[in-house]
Amino acid sequence: MEVRIISREIIKPSSSTPSHLRTYKLSLMDQLSIHADFSIILFYSTGAKVSDHLKRSLSETLTHYYPFAGRVKDYFSVDCNDSGVTFLEAGVEGNISDILKQPEIDMLKQLLPHEQSSTQVIVAVQVNYFDCGGVAISVCFRHVIADAAAATNFIKSWATIASGGKDIKDLIFDCSSIFPPTDLFGSYTSNAEKTMLKLSTDYIQKRFVFDKSKIVALQEKIGSRTTRFEAVSALVWGAIIAAKRETREYIPSEFVATIPINLRKRMNPPIPEQCIGNISTSTIAEWPTEETINYSDLVEKLRKSTTVMNENHVRNAYADGKWFLKLINLIGRDIQTSCFISSLCRLPFYEADFGWEKPTWTTLVRQHQPEDIPNTLILLDTRDGEGIETWVGLPGVDMAKFKQNPDILAYASFNPSI
Repeated sequence: MEVRIISREIIKPSSSTPSHLRTYKLSLMDQLSIHADFSIILFYSTGAKVSDHLKRSLSETLTHYYPFAGRVKDYFSVDCNDSGVTFLEAGVEGNISDILKQPEIDMLKQLLPHEQSSTQVIVAVQVNYFDCGGVAISVCFRHVIADAAAATNFIKSWATIASGGKDIKDLIFDCSSIFPPTDLFGSYTSNAEKTMLKLSTDYIQKRFVFDKSKIVALQEKIGSRTTRFEAVSALVWGAIIAAKRETREYIPSEFVATIPINLRKRMNPPIPEQCIGNISTSTIAEWPTEETINYSDLVEKLRKSTTVMNENHVRNAYADGKWFLKLINLIGRDIQTSCFISSLCRLPFYEADFGWEKPTWTTLVRQHQPEDIPNTLILLDTRDGEGIETWVGLPGVDMAKFKQNPDILAYASFNPSI
C-alpha cells in the first residue's frame, strides 16, 4: 500500500478566540499525558473528495474547541493562539477492503498524519482517499488536553457541523481544581524516561475480537453479573499474567493493572460528557504472583478498583499528592509486568457522519509504543455495539505465549475481517 501526500494546509478557527480565553490551564492528569499522543481512524466505504467541506466544518468546529488550535506553552498551560491544526490529504494506491480484511497495526500507521511530531500542533488530520472511492479520516491528538472521551466527542461535533447541525456546548471545564498541577512532574518525567530506555523494542500489537455470543458464554462462565468490560478484561489480563509467568525469570510479588476511569459522570455534580481535557484518573488492581488465576476473582479485583473512584475518593486522594506518588511507584516498580487496561467502549466512535454515511469501522492507534507501559489492552466496541475489539500489545516472547492460551483460543477471534 502506497500513501502519497497530495496537499498540506493549516486550518484555523473561523472566529478568533477572545483575549480572556487565551490561556487554558493544565491539570495534573493533563501534565502526565503531555508527551503522549494517539490517533482515531474512521473508515468510510464510499465517499468523494470533499476537502473543502471538511475544511470549512473543521474551521467552525475549532471555534468551540479553541484550545485544540493552540500550542502547549509549558507544563502548566496551553496558549490558545489560533495557530491552527494541520490538515493533510493523501492518495492511497489500493482498495480500502484490503485493510478491512485483516487490519494490521503497521498498515494503519501509514494512514496517520506523521508530520504532527515536527510541527508541534495539538491536533492533526489526514484524509486518505483510496483508489476504490473509500475514505479514511485519521485524527491525531496530543494527549495533553484530550482523553479518548474528549477526542471522540470532538470528532462527533465536527461531523455534526459538517452535516448541518449546531448543537455544541459545555466544552471547556477547568479540571485543575480537581487535579492540581504539580512541580513533581519534572522529576517524574526524568525517571520515566530512564525507565523507558530499558524497554525492549520487540513489541507486537495484535487485534483480537470477542463477538456477542462468546462474551455471553464467558459472562455465564464467570457469573456474578459480570459486565462485558469485566469479562474480557479479566480473561485477557489473566492470559497476560500466565504468559509472563512462563517467560520471565523474575516477577514481582504482584501483577499490577492500571485502568483509566472517565470521571465525567462520577463527579457531583456531573461534568458535561463532551468536555475537553483529561477528566479521568487511573485506578489500580493487583493480583498476587503466586495465586492461581481465577476469572471470578480477577473480575472482583477489577470491580473493586473501578467502583471506588467516586467524588469523595478522587478529591481526597489528590488533595495531598499521595495517590499520585503511589500510582507512579507501583507502575515503576516493575514496568515489564505492569499492564495498562483502557476501555473505550460506549464512546461515540460510530456516530461520526460527515454527511455521507456512518463509519464502516473505527479504531484507535497509539503511536509511540513501547515508550510507556509495554503491556497494553485497549477495548473498543464492535460496529454492532455488542462485541468487543481488543488491541493487545506485548513483547514478542509474551505475545507468542498469549496467542496460544486455551481461553484466548476458545473465546477470541484473531484479527477477523470487518
